[in-house]
Amino acid sequence: MKILVLNCGSSSIKYQLIETETEHALAKGQVERIGMSSAVLTHQPDGKEKIRIVGEILDHSIAMEYVIAVLLSPNHGVIVDRNEIDAVGHRVVHGGETFSGSVLITDDVLKALKDNIELAPLHNPPNLKGIAAAKEHLPNVPQCGVFDTAFHSSMPPHAFLYGIPFKLYKRYKIRRYGFHGTSHRFVSHRAAKFLNKPIEELKIVTAHLGNGGSMAAIKYGKSVDTTMGFTPLEGLLMGTRCGDIDPSIITYVMGKEELSIAEVNTMLNKHSGLAGISGESSDMREIEQAVEEGDKKATYAFDVFNYRIKKYVGAYAAAMGGIDVLVFTGGIGENSPTARKAVCSDMEFLGIHLDLDLNENTNGECFITKEDSPTKVLRIPTNEELVIAMDSEKIVNEISKEA
Repeated sequence: MKILVLNCGSSSIKYQLIETETEHALAKGQVERIGMSSAVLTHQPDGKEKIRIVGEILDHSIAMEYVIAVLLSPNHGVIVDRNEIDAVGHRVVHGGETFSGSVLITDDVLKALKDNIELAPLHNPPNLKGIAAAKEHLPNVPQCGVFDTAFHSSMPPHAFLYGIPFKLYKRYKIRRYGFHGTSHRFVSHRAAKFLNKPIEELKIVTAHLGNGGSMAAIKYGKSVDTTMGFTPLEGLLMGTRCGDIDPSIITYVMGKEELSIAEVNTMLNKHSGLAGISGESSDMREIEQAVEEGDKKATYAFDVFNYRIKKYVGAYAAAMGGIDVLVFTGGIGENSPTARKAVCSDMEFLGIHLDLDLNENTNGECFITKEDSPTKVLRIPTNEELVIAMDSEKIVNEISKEA
């Protein structure tokens, strides 16, 4: 099957056309700056040169029209007829408590997504725009929703409840939801396959580290805890997000700086994290360079970032009653041997014995621990788009059986 995978933001659409039989992307690209006269479409067909188109793309519907047109292009396309697209798989950030798995998008599903907008006001609205645009231009093609939160729906109440009045959970659904679930699910299953062991026998900690970052405790294939919470702000120190803080800091700073709710929200989400501590950058590559040059604030930022990860590795090992595998993924997790080394230092008590040479010279899915290390540490590149494509294929096959 050929599945068009869409990840829609407020002013962007990222896409891949994936052939599920080979698990291969025939083409990938993105439309940026939607709503502006200088919007940009970047398209990379497999085995061909990347192209870049600049023009006026005022909304997601027009952007979707461009995406389909370039996929059909005689010079740059990879299909000759839009009927070759068997399904559209949408990344949807927040499914709330409604969805514990991927679904065929129906009118009832759309209503539920709209009901969950207040839980993800920045993400669900553009996800809905992308669904509407795809339905408009591919009206007879099944639309499937794959949720960032779904993988974490297996968390028990003691992991997802907060220490606030229970009535607030019942009234407003304030609880830990977790995000990056598609990535955590993918790399944990890849880790089990790489080790040639059933995932039902493994206790895995996954670390998805990028500009946004989260970790998950995955016991016997099920997420039992994760660092992000009611929103993606909780947990690890991130590029511009603060992660875990004392809640009283918020009201204290609001009083001292005379900040509004919107302003303090912007501070915590956009001006904190690595950028906030270093005062320079949210990019780990630039942070590491500054550390090498002796920058004190960059060193603080780097140390806090890795210390938070190390703490959660220990916490999740305790929560699961042990750890068999630690997985690094995401832009930083895959590409920063310095960060991986910092996290894994002095972790021999957990059975982690890092191999410095393997850690420095990684490629694809690989071990970075010594051969006799009781706890294995792996570098596994994530592929959320493939998960979305394979889930969409499964949904389409189920529809065919019922027909």
